[in-house]
Amino acid sequence: MSSKDQNLSDYSINVSKVGDLKIGIVVSDYNEGITHQLLEGCKKTLVKEGIVDSNMRIIHVPGAFELPTGARMLDDKHNLDAVIVLGCVIKGDTKHDEYISQAVATGLMQLAIMRSKPFIFGVLTPNTQEQALERAGGKLGNKGVEAAVTALKMAALKKELKSSTKQIGFS
Repeated sequence: MSSKDQNLSDYSINVSKVGDLKIGIVVSDYNEGITHQLLEGCKKTLVKEGIVDSNMRIIHVPGAFELPTGARMLDDKHNLDAVIVLGCVIKGDTKHDEYISQAVATGLMQLAIMRSKPFIFGVLTPNTQEQALERAGGKLGNKGVEAAVTALKMAALKKELKSSTKQIGFS
């Protein structure tokens, strides 16, 4: 479902014991009027769902291309349960936006697979500044909220699967 058909801030979550989760947030400062709004939505949602400030680690990077590297560095330092990256790549006159968005998505997927933990893609890829603002707290909600909820659900899922005592084979 596209974001024009739903509000990014509408969610339901059924995750217990989220307060002990450690969540990292990496924010691109490029398009900071948008990305800092994503950060506010993300932080408010994490706090609302029980994450204490001391379990949130936030760093800023210059642009979207640096998000995967920042995510790796933050996770290396703090061994987090999930890492959320927040950015905004607005379409321009060239294909630059496509290269950046693809590089960020690929980098995060590689990190998620290598580390077996959630690295959440909270990057807006709109065609215009107006579309970005609509998704950063405007009429379509806030992608930062959606990213926070996804991180909590995925981190809780990992903990649930990790605590499973089922074994295969001989004991």
